[in-house]
Amino acid sequence: MALTGIFLILFLVVHVSVNACIWFNDGGEIFNRAGHFLGANAVPRVLEVGLFLFLILHIVQGFVLEAENRTRRSVGYAVNYGNRGSKWYSRSMGLLGTLILLFLIIHLIDFWIPSRFGKVPEATLSDGKQVHNLYILMQAKFQELWIVIVYVLGCISLAYHLLHGFYSAFKTIGLYNKRYLILIRGTGYAFAIIVSFVFAMMPVSFYFGWVK
Repeated sequence: MALTGIFLILFLVVHVSVNACIWFNDGGEIFNRAGHFLGANAVPRVLEVGLFLFLILHIVQGFVLEAENRTRRSVGYAVNYGNRGSKWYSRSMGLLGTLILLFLIIHLIDFWIPSRFGKVPEATLSDGKQVHNLYILMQAKFQELWIVIVYVLGCISLAYHLLHGFYSAFKTIGLYNKRYLILIRGTGYAFAIIVSFVFAMMPVSFYFGWVK
């Protein structure tokens, strides 16, 4: 779980960096160029296959771990310490992971499947190159309020999932030094909040017309 989780954290860094290109407010020129690079070159496509394998493995591991935890302790603790013992989100990783999975399915249907197998409008870049206009696809999708709400809720679930997962992953692989753990916990909190906030602001920005 820790190793696949760290790989997915690295993917989030790439994904949020590319998507943040919408705020150049250049009609999607840089965003579409970045999306074309990731979809048209061999190395990113190979990494994309690896991403799906790691994602599936992480999901399967999560369900197996949740089932094992429930099987090994069929009777709850005599004293419920609540948040004094652990944060609610660290006790709800299975639920948060399931919500993220449902959100991810919607996200793949909305964007990945059309970009790979469907018909996406073409855009002409400043150098004359023809690419998929993923920018206008995002713009169209995020005009519907219910889709924006679903995406924001998905990002909130991701934030809480990362609040525990980031710290836990690095601790699991052996970083037990107290000084490092404090640094990792702080970095994890910052990463979870900033990345999830940036993702959530994308549909919000399109809906309110902050990007054109």
